[in-house]
Amino acid sequence: MSFRSVFDASVLRTEFENAGIKPQFIPLIWKYVIQNPSCQWDQIPSLPSKAYAVLRSKFKPSISTIDSVFESNDGVTTKLLIKLQNGAFVEAVIMRYDSRLGTYGGKPRPGGLRSTLCISSQVGCKMACTFCATGSMGFKNNLSSGEIVEQLVHASRLSQIRNVVFMGMGEPLNNYSALVESIRVMTESPFHLSPRKITVSTVGIIHAIKKLHSDLPNLNLAVSIHAPVQDIRCQIMPAARAFPLERLMDALQEYQKKSQQKIFIEYIMLDGVNDEEKHAHQLARLLETFQVVVNLIPFNPIGTLTEFGTSSDQKVNRFQAILRGTYNIRTTVRKQMGQDISGACGQLVVNQPDKRSTKGASPLTDIEDLHL
Repeated sequence: MSFRSVFDASVLRTEFENAGIKPQFIPLIWKYVIQNPSCQWDQIPSLPSKAYAVLRSKFKPSISTIDSVFESNDGVTTKLLIKLQNGAFVEAVIMRYDSRLGTYGGKPRPGGLRSTLCISSQVGCKMACTFCATGSMGFKNNLSSGEIVEQLVHASRLSQIRNVVFMGMGEPLNNYSALVESIRVMTESPFHLSPRKITVSTVGIIHAIKKLHSDLPNLNLAVSIHAPVQDIRCQIMPAARAFPLERLMDALQEYQKKSQQKIFIEYIMLDGVNDEEKHAHQLARLLETFQVVVNLIPFNPIGTLTEFGTSSDQKVNRFQAILRGTYNIRTTVRKQMGQDISGACGQLVVNQPDKRSTKGASPLTDIEDLHL
């Protein structure tokens, strides 16, 4: 018999309802499990007797385990290799930042040290982006909402997580129902994450974007544009053929009108492909009617899986200068973190690099802390 994760919220609520058990006990169960990873159901105090029977017969405190932990030499990045109940693996990455770094409005920024967790939503990915290691795996299976939440549970035992980004393995909007349910769990007791501290990244699944704000108001949407014109986008992102850029931008206009929130635009910098000055001008014109933050992402090497090269710092800086200076578009450059443990953007693929010991390093500032 296959047991479900106790963090599969809809299944647990249904079983409790069928047994006549009030749902108010669910957050208490979750809190106990988080604090006691190896607990037995009978150890949780003050539950109705029927609840113990349901838990024993159908659920486990966790259906995934941490197989390995890899610490980067940058001193601020930790990658978790997580084994699922079906024997497959996914990866999650903890990134530590200091939200006090930099200024806002000419004044020192408030905040402090905290961690962001990069979460996976699928084993592998259908999108087959040519610059992404996960795309080389192909698609294996969707994660359940419980398996998604368990990544947060595992990481929370290693670091205090304040922000969550769905930028790990998989296309989150292709696992829509599990994504929505897992985020609802994360924003409720006992996790209490703010929706504004959760970012969902997508290549642009148009039909899902159209309903995302209604299902999950107030979260951050990040869209992987990666090219300012359709032909280049199709070249590096085969799935873009199903989501033409013009239709995608129309969907984003509709989303922004409903949400009244800025949208993060992710743009990977590939040497000689999409990083020329003309591309910066084309991107700016594409975004001229939007309120956005553009995040330029220097390409992270993925070995023999691709022939792409990393744009020079000079090209990245010039690209940023055009967007900022000529068009007044807020533009950041993503700091490369965890390259040595294949934990950087685009590098997540199931493998087991050599474990590394951390060295002292200063925490970084993070895009999720931008005041939008």
